[in-house]
Amino acid sequence: MSTRTLSLTDDLYRYLLATGVRESDVARRLREATATLPMARMQISPEQGAFMQLLVRLIGARRTLEVGTFTGYSALVVAETLPPDGTILACDVSAEWTAIGRPYWEQAGVAARIDLRLAPALDTLDAVLAQGGAHRFDFAFIDADKANYDGYYERALSLLRTGGLIAIDNTLWGGAVIDTARQDPDTAAIRALNLKLRHDPRVDMVLVPIGDGLMLARKR
Repeated sequence: MSTRTLSLTDDLYRYLLATGVRESDVARRLREATATLPMARMQISPEQGAFMQLLVRLIGARRTLEVGTFTGYSALVVAETLPPDGTILACDVSAEWTAIGRPYWEQAGVAARIDLRLAPALDTLDAVLAQGGAHRFDFAFIDADKANYDGYYERALSLLRTGGLIAIDNTLWGGAVIDTARQDPDTAAIRALNLKLRHDPRVDMVLVPIGDGLMLARKR
């Protein structure tokens, strides 16, 4: 038993990955390819991907959305979990980064489930809402520019059905959320959103110490 979350040594983390994560070969290869890139730190960890897969299965998600796709690992692992008629609306602004993931989506046989929109995510989400998309999604993953996190959260909340789940990445921000010397806009935006969700009566929430912190919010 433990009264707080266990810290992971390198050896214990390797054990966790070896015994506690089921990662497809295609997902592993995309993750390893991403690890060679200058912006590799933007990649979610394999255990976070596996955790999100389990969440998607638990809520029976069919329609999902993603804000921030990067090289496509998170979209891939979620798409692998969806039923054949499931879909991901994936929002990003980089044709360069998302192009890396496309061949892996094809290899995994899930490319048809991923609707990639290359445009500012707020514009894409507002357009979906204007077209009658409110309350039609089951799951949302937010992992993009931090300054717009609140806007992404509000749109996602409008798009999700009652009982739908939002997962927001980087909500511990490498520990910067408690560093009073860090007053940059990104850190301030994450702190503000964390506090907002703590007191938001529209959702049930918990901040999970996986990866760089994953805030979960279930729409009431």
